[in-house]
Amino acid sequence: MANDSMKIPQATAKRLPLYYRFLKNLHTSGKQRVSSAELSEAVKVDSATIRRDFSYFGALGKKGYGYNVNYLISFFRKTLDQDELTQVALIGVGNLGTAFLNYNFLKNNNTKIVCAFDVDPEKMGTMIREVPVYHLDELEKVLFDADIAVAILTVPAPAAQMITDRLVKADVKAILNFTPARLNVPPSIRVHHIDLAVELQSLIYFLKHYPTVEVEEEE
Repeated sequence: MANDSMKIPQATAKRLPLYYRFLKNLHTSGKQRVSSAELSEAVKVDSATIRRDFSYFGALGKKGYGYNVNYLISFFRKTLDQDELTQVALIGVGNLGTAFLNYNFLKNNNTKIVCAFDVDPEKMGTMIREVPVYHLDELEKVLFDADIAVAILTVPAPAAQMITDRLVKADVKAILNFTPARLNVPPSIRVHHIDLAVELQSLIYFLKHYPTVEVEEEE
């Protein structure tokens, strides 16, 4: 097991859910063991990177044998807190927000959107896939009462910072930001930015300038 005092690199931490998803698929197919080369082919991460990622957690496999699928699933389930439900709030029930509610992490049993917020009067008091939609005025009260620490932000960019300030006051600890705005938050708040327009522009750039896809080691 990794030393508690040793900090796992953020790049490694971001890859752990990817490994866990593939391992669950392997388990479903009946496979009992897997090599780093097989993992590399499936998740498109260099095998040396996979071995290095796993090494942070101690001896997870054996040379010449590979990795025991059941053991890795059990290990990553505990590491990723898969046995504990994380309740999530969604702010902004537009097209993207509604798509999130319809999906609601169906394949992730440990993550669930439990409440949503908007300013559209026609959406107030409605239920989308069993998730209640509240008026934005009720944000702090609902989040405090439900003890929610994670929020997804799918609102117009001009409103993003103002709502983020309210989320901070409501004791939210992590925000998944789907707006183009770069949010200012205290050091204690973690924000992951996902700008779909930027990602698409990046994809088109790589398509034009790097037509050959290679598996590279991430730092």
